[in-house]
Amino acid sequence: MDTTEHPRPVALITGVGRTVGIGAGIARRLAASGWDVAFTYWTPYDKRMTWGAEEGAPEAVSAALGASGARSTSIEADLSDPDAPSRIFDEAERRLGPVTALVLCHAESVDSGLLDTTVESFDRHFAVNARATWLLIREYGLRFRAAAGTGRIVALTSDHTVGNLPYGASKGALDRITQAAAHELAHLGVTANVINPGPVDTGWMSEEIGDACRAATPLGRLGTPQDTAHLVAFLCSPQGQWINGQLLKSNGGSAS
Repeated sequence: MDTTEHPRPVALITGVGRTVGIGAGIARRLAASGWDVAFTYWTPYDKRMTWGAEEGAPEAVSAALGASGARSTSIEADLSDPDAPSRIFDEAERRLGPVTALVLCHAESVDSGLLDTTVESFDRHFAVNARATWLLIREYGLRFRAAAGTGRIVALTSDHTVGNLPYGASKGALDRITQAAAHELAHLGVTANVINPGPVDTGWMSEEIGDACRAATPLGRLGTPQDTAHLVAFLCSPQGQWINGQLLKSNGGSAS
């Protein structure tokens, strides 16, 4: 890849399946900050969810990124497949060039508790939320070629566990995997941090849940994808280099 022709660094963002999602908000913010963006999505997951798949979302996200001057590419990928991470990096590198920032927004999230979680659901949550996170970070570390001090890994987590066992437990594993990367990839000059964005309004909440989440924050409002995107953009900037190995809360002071 000719870096004189394409001087913008490349960010790979997973879990960008809907234009109103956190991943899409981060993609737009990074594009506006001077990044080219490769992003993944998995339509069958959205189809399983109550909100359903958003027709034309990848194209709409790509158009928004292009309006900010960014090159972009969308990659449909099932992250429950252990071979998916290497294929994702192959495609991102072929289409845009080497990846400098890895932002992990993907998730399997189906509510169930201690007594009603099935083995199949538990395994799928860990395959997507934990194993894929490890494999993506491993692939990133093996391929990283950017200047020391420029590499960034940011993962999104959740501390919700009650009635949400497989999601919360697998996100806890994601935390540890990402924080380990801050130390194990130190020789590359890569920072790795985790963000807990708290309850973010992306259209999934019932009115009752939304009211309860608003009441739990000092400002009485829900988080937005833009709130999280601003923090990710800072962590990916040169000014964010000293923040490393951290689990950061960006939840508006939520007490829930």
